[in-house]
Amino acid sequence: MDIHRCRFVPFPPSPINALAFSHPHTRTNLQSNLCRLAVGRANGDIEIWNPLNGAWHQESVMRGGQDRSIDGLVWVVEPDEEMPTANPDSGHEKSVIPGRSRLFSIGYTSAVTEWDLEKGRPLRTASGQHGDIWCLAAQPPASAAAGGKGNKAGAAASAQQQQLQQGPADAVTRLVAGTIDGALAIYTIADSELRFQRLLIKSPARKTQMVSIAFQSRDVVVVGCSDSTLRAYDMRNGNLLRKMSLGSDLAGGSKEIIVWSVKCLPNGDIVSGDSTGHVTIWDGKTYTQMQRIQSHRQDVLSLSASADGSAILSGGMDRRTVLHKRMPGPVGRWGKVWSRKYHDHDVKTMASFESSKMSVVVSGGPDASPIVLPLKELGRENHRTLPNLPQQPPLQSAAKARLIMGWWNQEVHIWKLRQPFDGLYNNTNGNVTSEDLDKNRKLLKTILIKGESNIASASISPDGDVLAVATSTDVKAFYLEHNNPSKPSDIKVAPIQVPPSLAAVGARLVQISPDGAWLVVVQAGNKISLVRLGRDDSGARTLSRPQPITRMKRKTPKNLIVGGLGTYDRTIVHVSFAPDSRMLAVADLAGYIDTWVLRGAESEGEGDRDDASSAASEESSSDSDDDDDDDDGADEAREKWHHTPASTLLPKLPAPPVVLSFSNDIPSGDSSDYTLLAITTSWHILAFHPLEGALTPWSRRNPVARLPTTIRDTRDLAKGVIWQGPRVWVHGVSFLFMLDLSQDLSEPNAGGASSSAVVQAGRKRKRRGAESGAGNRMTIGAIAPQQVDRFTSDKKEWQLDIENAAPPSSEGSDTDMVDRDDDDDDDDDDDGESGEESNVEGTQGGRSAGGELAAMRNRDTRMDGRSGSGRKRWWYTYKYRPILGVVPLGTPGATSEDSKANAGGDLLPVEAVLVERPIWDVDLPERYGTNDER
Repeated sequence: MDIHRCRFVPFPPSPINALAFSHPHTRTNLQSNLCRLAVGRANGDIEIWNPLNGAWHQESVMRGGQDRSIDGLVWVVEPDEEMPTANPDSGHEKSVIPGRSRLFSIGYTSAVTEWDLEKGRPLRTASGQHGDIWCLAAQPPASAAAGGKGNKAGAAASAQQQQLQQGPADAVTRLVAGTIDGALAIYTIADSELRFQRLLIKSPARKTQMVSIAFQSRDVVVVGCSDSTLRAYDMRNGNLLRKMSLGSDLAGGSKEIIVWSVKCLPNGDIVSGDSTGHVTIWDGKTYTQMQRIQSHRQDVLSLSASADGSAILSGGMDRRTVLHKRMPGPVGRWGKVWSRKYHDHDVKTMASFESSKMSVVVSGGPDASPIVLPLKELGRENHRTLPNLPQQPPLQSAAKARLIMGWWNQEVHIWKLRQPFDGLYNNTNGNVTSEDLDKNRKLLKTILIKGESNIASASISPDGDVLAVATSTDVKAFYLEHNNPSKPSDIKVAPIQVPPSLAAVGARLVQISPDGAWLVVVQAGNKISLVRLGRDDSGARTLSRPQPITRMKRKTPKNLIVGGLGTYDRTIVHVSFAPDSRMLAVADLAGYIDTWVLRGAESEGEGDRDDASSAASEESSSDSDDDDDDDDGADEAREKWHHTPASTLLPKLPAPPVVLSFSNDIPSGDSSDYTLLAITTSWHILAFHPLEGALTPWSRRNPVARLPTTIRDTRDLAKGVIWQGPRVWVHGVSFLFMLDLSQDLSEPNAGGASSSAVVQAGRKRKRRGAESGAGNRMTIGAIAPQQVDRFTSDKKEWQLDIENAAPPSSEGSDTDMVDRDDDDDDDDDDDGESGEESNVEGTQGGRSAGGELAAMRNRDTRMDGRSGSGRKRWWYTYKYRPILGVVPLGTPGATSEDSKANAGGDLLPVEAVLVERPIWDVDLPERYGTNDER
């Protein structure tokens, strides 16, 4: 495969301002399955992540808009309910309706916003007569009231109130917001509403700002302020229970201390982090200071605690994450036991999650990457950095026109690569300079989408003349007129009128078919519409009336629909057209796949047929008139999309899908069928024949246990695929894999041990399921090459462990767009491989900084990657990272005849563009830290 290695496509990741788990501590498997992590970013986007026992899948992104920011997130989970059985004497257990999960956000304005997870957009907004909101917290349910002053009275009042109500659904009905003008505002969320209720208190001194907030019990709220104090208020009447003072800052510092973060432990004790770098422990009964620890060299911005209150983590401006634990002894004092720099910037926010299988803390900040730390196993397990790049690549190509389109926020950028891969190297005799690379690319157009909403999805036709853009509020289409197709000149952009039923509602996904004749639109609420692209009498592009299509009904437990996340798991996340544009497939988060086929009116009366040849013949008869301007209406009347009968036979995927793609083979005979590939979060690689509703023979013979261990143990998820005949090139944020679907994989563990089975320090590496959900188990006696501080006793004896780090891998010296490493050392190992892979193949043997791990990877490739005939069954590389996306150029793939003709020889070459976004290209805000930090 010929790869253009590009780093000029812009995608600036947005800083993380807020993190929140819907179920911080789960007691049942049902609650664990419903737990989601919300990540709020500075550009207004909210990402929803599913922990998946350590797989960490970014399920969806709810887009923000211009001048919007997410600065606080709060989940409200209503109490579970029991559904009565029809026959109480039957002995069957009562089914549980999980409490409904609701997500609220603030953004340094005077408004609180509730989000619709199913539709992916704001549901309702409320504001009151107060200043900008700086902090937000949800009142805990009555059953969770514990600890703190006034708990007995609060518990009695809560119990009496719950008895008067019909059920526990209204146990959590209020939000409390702290404002910049020193007020506490109450918002009610009872009866599925959100409205401002009243001001609980209003500080007479307007210079006092409410910076952080946490509930000690249902009736006691603790607020961290900007005037060196913490205040505890009674929620029932607004009385000030106690004012806790931190005093003045040290000499030379500010007169007032800002309490950036406050947390309440299960026993009622209060923990605060302030601008002096101290973590302070307060007695929850007397509201007196128990201990003050100098944990950081600069401000403490975030706090997190374990569910049992035995551990506290703090993050600060000094980039450090510090673990505090109770020291043994009757006094029960706290001490620092671990300190390390995981971030490149401030540690602004933290959130913890504990279940029977996971115990982690997720932190984030301006460096835009969420970092997962083991909570109970901190110091014994490695951390894991989640990608700051989206799971769905904001990247697409117009292969025939050699255009690359990328989008972010409200901008669309269209680039062109002038010369093909071989032409570029042939014209320069293989000596490609940076000047040649600069000349080979051109930015044709930057389109700014009007409106306030960020782009949710975009698509460009293969010939590059139609562009569709969707936001949460509208859908827009543009005609891109190329002045001179032979030269990369500027593009004239003209709007295309979109039907009002689409334009005024917005959409989650848009996709243009490979022949440029259809546009599929997935709107909020998972409504699917197909629109034919045509031309009017003047030659201008037009969109016809939308043709709605429906999905198959699935049996979903009623208790999950009524409560929990509702129908969120039926959210469509993947859309794919067949290469001839005669079939459409969609997949949702639950793992259900639906397919439709395009048929003419004459075939409707023949019933639901699974004959691909008839569909192909209808295509030849109907598409013959596509070039006639006057026949678009006739084509529309003749052809309609029908649900494929065999779609009901497609099994539910064993895990959420991350890739859905048709192969490039077009059915040509009565016995042929399309090939639809699905890859899940658990690395099930499943190929289907959608017209038959069955797995392909390759998938039946090659279950997930036969996949190479290198692929199965990859923690990053797949993001997309490119087809090359029977070969499928799978890419993620850190890898590029190849699987040949025309060859069976070797038996499990055949060919020797792989990297996951290597015995280190006398023990086999612990498997994924036994880990806490962060990184791998640390090797005994080895610590990652970073500075680690350990606090060993109350005498403040510090042990500083510093290991000499290996030089970082260069990842290739290219900083531009084309990469072709011709390494002759691997020629003897290719055994008949076609030369199109030489640009990435040569990097495996020549990596200078891979060390033992790189040698292990190379050994695994050579032992397990070849069949008896010498052709590789699979191949991989980690040279390219981080990968934003990979898109094809030129004519993608080959027809089924071409694939069969080349099955025993060289495959047709494939040209692709691989877009990287290195971390050093991320623009970080200025840090307040000193340059001489250790």
